[in-house]
Amino acid sequence: MFQILQDNRAVVLGAVAIGAAGLVASGYLLGDGLRRAKAAEREVTVRGVSERDVTANLATWSIQFSNTATDFGSAERSVGQQAEAVRAFLAKAGIKTSDVTDTGVSLSREAPDYSNNRPERFTVSRTIQVRTGDVMRARTAYAQQADLLRAGVEMSSNSISYSFTGLNALKPQMIAEANKNARVSAEQFAKDSGADVGKMKSASQGYFSVGARDGEDCDDCGSGGGSTPFQKVRVVTTISYDLG
Repeated sequence: MFQILQDNRAVVLGAVAIGAAGLVASGYLLGDGLRRAKAAEREVTVRGVSERDVTANLATWSIQFSNTATDFGSAERSVGQQAEAVRAFLAKAGIKTSDVTDTGVSLSREAPDYSNNRPERFTVSRTIQVRTGDVMRARTAYAQQADLLRAGVEMSSNSISYSFTGLNALKPQMIAEANKNARVSAEQFAKDSGADVGKMKSASQGYFSVGARDGEDCDDCGSGGGSTPFQKVRVVTTISYDLG
């Protein structure tokens, strides 16, 4: 009987020892896992910026004019004379004939209003567009558009847009510069926090924006053009690094 009790006691003690060892091991594994998970969470996300001042190399200027008359012939003749005045103005400004095109003509008719004794009226509209690489010449001519009014041109719409078309040539160098600047920011952050910068975990390239040189920064702007030929190209990259 005593021997049986001794054997049972040994079994129980063995089971307790095994259980304790298991708890120690699981505790170690859990602690090590938490430590590794915590280390994996140590990262920094930074942004790198690259900018270039550029001058637009394309100017697009649309000049729309019209005339309203009680008969179509009068309205059409007036618009034809205005078109000649516009072309003469552009030629005097030094704009090449090949850079000037007619881009649209339209006719609208307003029915007579007999109650107010108003006759039928016709409105003829026409658009002449300038598309040139001589940006500064176009800019100078645009500043003198009051001469068109004095020449009898009834302008209903008049706008100029400047575009920079050399973006693709700048992209590789600017992306490399933005990435380099992001790394510098990460290293400064790591230095301040007593850590080291590890490998890159993720990266994303922002949009290239082209805007006014003196305008506000815009990460998600497009590159269609602006109201000034003096522009700024900007790109922002976002990169995450491990911290050791």
